Amino acid sequence: MTEFLDPSPSHTDMVQLLNPEGERVSHPDFEFSPDRPEDEAVRGFYRDMVLTRRLDVEATALQRHGELGLWAQLLGQEAAQIGAARALAPQDFVFPTYREHGVAWCRDVDPMQLLGLFRGTDQGGWDPDEHNFGLYTIVIGAQTLHATGYAMGVQMDGLVGTGDPTRDTAVVAHFGDGASSQGDVNEAMVFAASYNAPVVFFCQNNQWAISEPVEQMVKVPLYKRAQGFGFPGIRVDGNDVLATYEVMKSALKRAREGGGPTMIEAYTYRMGAHTTTDDPTRYRLSDEVQAWKLKDPIARVEAYLRRGGGASTSFFAKVEAEAEELGERLRAGIHALPEPDPVRLFDNVYTELPDELREQRDGYAAYLASFDLEGASR
Repeated sequence: MTEFLDPSPSHTDMVQLLNPEGERVSHPDFEFSPDRPEDEAVRGFYRDMVLTRRLDVEATALQRHGELGLWAQLLGQEAAQIGAARALAPQDFVFPTYREHGVAWCRDVDPMQLLGLFRGTDQGGWDPDEHNFGLYTIVIGAQTLHATGYAMGVQMDGLVGTGDPTRDTAVVAHFGDGASSQGDVNEAMVFAASYNAPVVFFCQNNQWAISEPVEQMVKVPLYKRAQGFGFPGIRVDGNDVLATYEVMKSALKRAREGGGPTMIEAYTYRMGAHTTTDDPTRYRLSDEVQAWKLKDPIARVEAYLRRGGGASTSFFAKVEAEAEELGERLRAGIHALPEPDPVRLFDNVYTELPDELREQRDGYAAYLASFDLEGASR
């Protein structure tokens, strides 16, 4: 008879360095060792998470007021994203899905550019080469193939295993538990394993693929899938920013040194909706949400800092004021975004536009010009 493993963490190892009560815990293989003074690093994580949550909450409110067409919430997943992003080296490259607002924040992408994408005023906005952060990918799982291909290119360029920490490069593919069922993800892992590509597959298991619970999709813990492809997999408490940072740092180092791919499962929880078009009260119990609120990733870091004296009252007030300023900037900025030019759709596909598409562009422009209502009224 086939043996199935319960995918819940109570039956598996999970790296945790800060428990939900905000107390440090030890792990035999991982120790929190940031590249700057410890309290300073934790305060930085806290600030990143608070500002990312404010971005998320503000964008959700703007969507409810009709200012955005859609918003993909990350409420509850701040630690997974900030911990993963702050472990990156400047030369590392990230391929996100459509929910990595915290990673975008850490890669210095202007939040207004995220809002522009969801408002429909542009098709992504930021320059991936400027931030080493790819454009959001709406097609589920497709970015894992892009990441693996890019990682193979990095390898061919001789940017792996040189011993130079300023040159050796790792690539990260973000995806969710639902995407893990996609063929693209499995194909990406086959290629990554076959070519020993310097890629980290970072799965945020928020336990709901829209309305389907993860238990409906998988019969073994997600991180164990890596064994089938021949590379390491590890599960980390995705609501623990310290543990996520250390586990990610280790996987990135391995990739840069030529050790090949790693899969990380960040076990977290989506406290909000899948997107603003979704109503999670139709498919999950409020008790479940309330239980996870007690594991809030921001609250546990605040508890740790307050208990240990790692931050003063003025620090928390300053971060709160900064969050207020960000909220005001987003509300004011949304109305300043330029109206999109439909013809620009043709600008970002080819470096040199083929004749056929040029004809289509010109014809479309002429069609739009036929609606010159101002001229018609004269």
